[in-house]
Amino acid sequence: MAENMAEKEFLLTQEGYDNLEAQLEDLKTNKRNEIAERIKVALGFGDLSENSEYDEAKNAQAQNEAKIAEIEMKIKYAKIIDESEIDTEIVQVGNIVKVHDMEFDEDIEYTIVGSTEVDLANNKISNESPIGSALLGKKVRNVVEVQAPVGVIKLKILSIKK
Repeated sequence: MAENMAEKEFLLTQEGYDNLEAQLEDLKTNKRNEIAERIKVALGFGDLSENSEYDEAKNAQAQNEAKIAEIEMKIKYAKIIDESEIDTEIVQVGNIVKVHDMEFDEDIEYTIVGSTEVDLANNKISNESPIGSALLGKKVRNVVEVQAPVGVIKLKILSIKK
């Protein structure tokens, strides 16, 4: 995964980019200090060969550094979506798309976001997800068919806004 990650740009809204930077800052300062403190305390327990607190703290340190590297990579390859360039003629990242689920006869509103900003609880879906990728490039009144685990979902696009 790491080798192809480098060529991939990460589409982000300005808000998503700012959130990543804040998260990175927190991991580099608060989290690093907290883990360093845990390591120091664990070292005080003596024998490292049977010191689970030390092992856990070192694992937490490794995970934190990996997360920092991952976020730094995303920031490096971030492409911030220019809100002014988002139009509402065709679906693109940054749009809020209202669709009608033809099987369940209900309307759902999805916000199409880059993969790092997915928030399913708030219907923010990735442009790479089955529904997101099916909607990209489509227009109002288009019907898209999405291959989902439950079978084919038919969605009719009702509106596109930003």
